[in-house]
Amino acid sequence: MALPSAHDVALAAERRTAARLLLAHPLVTSDGPYSDTFPLVRRHADWLAQRFQQVFGYRLVVEASYARLFKAGLGPGSGHRLERPSTGTPFTPRTYAYLALALSVLVTAPEQLLLSQLVADLRAAAVDAGIEAGDTGRQAERRTLAAALRQLVDWGVLAETEGHVSAVAEERGGEALLTVDREIARAVVAGPLAQSRDGADLVRRAADPGFGGPRTYVRRRLVETPVVHLDDLTGAEREWLRTRQRRESQAFSELLGLEAEIRAEGIALVDPDDELTDLHLPGTGTVAQAALLLVERLVERLRPEDPGHPAVGGRLVVGVPVPDGLLPELLDELVEEYGRRGNWRRGLVEDRDGLLAAVLDLLVRMRLVAPAGPVRADGHGLPEGYEDAAPDGRSVTDVSGARGQDRAGGGWVLLAAAARFATTVAVTSRTGQSPRPGVQAQSGQSARPDVPPQPGQSARPDVPPQPGQSTQPDQPSQLDQPPQPGQSTQPDQPPQPDQPPQLDQEPPR
Repeated sequence: MALPSAHDVALAAERRTAARLLLAHPLVTSDGPYSDTFPLVRRHADWLAQRFQQVFGYRLVVEASYARLFKAGLGPGSGHRLERPSTGTPFTPRTYAYLALALSVLVTAPEQLLLSQLVADLRAAAVDAGIEAGDTGRQAERRTLAAALRQLVDWGVLAETEGHVSAVAEERGGEALLTVDREIARAVVAGPLAQSRDGADLVRRAADPGFGGPRTYVRRRLVETPVVHLDDLTGAEREWLRTRQRRESQAFSELLGLEAEIRAEGIALVDPDDELTDLHLPGTGTVAQAALLLVERLVERLRPEDPGHPAVGGRLVVGVPVPDGLLPELLDELVEEYGRRGNWRRGLVEDRDGLLAAVLDLLVRMRLVAPAGPVRADGHGLPEGYEDAAPDGRSVTDVSGARGQDRAGGGWVLLAAAARFATTVAVTSRTGQSPRPGVQAQSGQSARPDVPPQPGQSARPDVPPQPGQSTQPDQPSQLDQPPQPGQSTQPDQPPQPDQPPQLDQEPPR
């Protein structure tokens, strides 16, 4: 097989760089923080638009001043929230309301306007929409409004010609001159607002993969979430993934530079460059350190003894119920052992309920812990009319009871991916100071997750670490089983040596 030319290698690298940028930052402007890569997006606009549509069902619009990748949702509980950059505090419903009201005003606003005029128009829009606008004389309300306007500046919808939008949070109500980009304002909203009855209906409709069906949804889920557990998918989606997972893994490597790790419990795409993520674990700060230590102790206490796969007579374990009271108990132990003697934030150490809520929030977003309840495999959050059963009655992996609990009973579930974050704790000391506990690797070792099971062992709840960590060589997947007798689907074959791996490109049915 002939080796690719230097031109082909450079072309593929440019396209991969542009695709990765759009996937991580769906709105890129020519004068924003990624202006150096924006010319690549414009240069390969046609190719990128075709690939994003074929692979993910995403629409890409590239103009002279901006590029907008219109992503789709993944259903309830799978959104990527906005945060205040200065504090990391998540946007509240009030902040989102101000953001939506401001956009409704700016799509028809003049090219330039004063900050005070924008606030007045926003309050008038709230009255027209039947929304009770808060008293902007209150400090908390002014800060909430300022956070929404700051987000619009970061997106490029607003430019601060003179002054700053933060002036709205000042006690005396400062002034600023703003320049409006109406094109970008119109490009921000991606959901099907006109067809939706309410917020819940909007979330369901946004997650509809359309003609792409299971293949489109599975691909979206793989690139947009840290890990996909098997019961995160319907029967039709599990059946499609079983027959395509190896080929898809190679194609994602070609398109986005991502590496797949396949386990009996699910699949995750790992980014060796640690760029395609907005979450970091291990990470810095009290919450991240406490979360990592808590995961280690939960795995130690709750690791199942005999997990396996139904295809070989085993028991699939996607999650293990967390006994009532165990989470606050373990967190108390960690605070006493590490927090009080270390550098954990005093406010969080003294507010145990607040610390536990913040830790669980991070672990849920990382897909390491989940609230007990119905999952997608049960039909939860599916769009109306979406086909969830495997075609032609084909047999798929049974995931009923894979989380080991009554899904309507409440509580928490430790998910399989958590085992990959179990750490080794070493206590180090500075010269002349008393030892200070911390989460570190043993001398001469890197802090990495558990080693995958050896051949012949049943698969444990092992799913890869956060992008950027090294992974062990991929073990044979128990998901990758041959079709059942009587099925026509052929086992997934690797591409031929003279053909680069390609993602499925068949036209929508």
